[in-house]
Amino acid sequence: MQSICVYCGSSAGVDPKFLEAAVACGTRLAREGVTLVYGGGKVGLMGAVADAALAAGGRVVGVMPQGLVDQEIAHRGLTELHVVQSMHERKLKMAELSDAFLCLPGGPGTFEEIFEQWTWALLGIHAKPCGFVNVSGYYDLMRATIQRMADAGFLAQAYVDMLVYADTTEAALDAFRAYSPPPPKWSGAKA
Repeated sequence: MQSICVYCGSSAGVDPKFLEAAVACGTRLAREGVTLVYGGGKVGLMGAVADAALAAGGRVVGVMPQGLVDQEIAHRGLTELHVVQSMHERKLKMAELSDAFLCLPGGPGTFEEIFEQWTWALLGIHAKPCGFVNVSGYYDLMRATIQRMADAGFLAQAYVDMLVYADTTEAALDAFRAYSPPPPKWSGAKA
């Protein structure tokens, strides 16, 4: 993997472990020579993951809509900052630049971004891994809800199992390297 998109909060949250995980993520990606692709912000966990990657000598690419740049939350010390016109363009550009998608704790935007990439993966639009660094059990309830989707017949178990959950970025990267995507939902193959 040459680049990984990291989705995370624009705030730091209340648990200090969230910030620690963001710093560890950025540092790990840089040390492994993996480009960090993210939303381009200087605030919250977003800023922390970018600052950590930069401090460790990594390459960091941000993507941000002009409206958010105008609000002065863009990180100005990045390797590259792509300024786009809309959130839709932002998500598409981040997807194009990335080989995998990793989620740290965050709010509704974080959930929306990773769920879109997971949906694209299960439809076969891409075959890139999607995963979560499950800091302090942050994603436990979401994981249970996703399992409930399968149990209720709205999702094949293979698409539940394709998601990676790890306690650390290092463990997530190991799982990403071993990832093999299931057949796309409408491929005719039963997952």
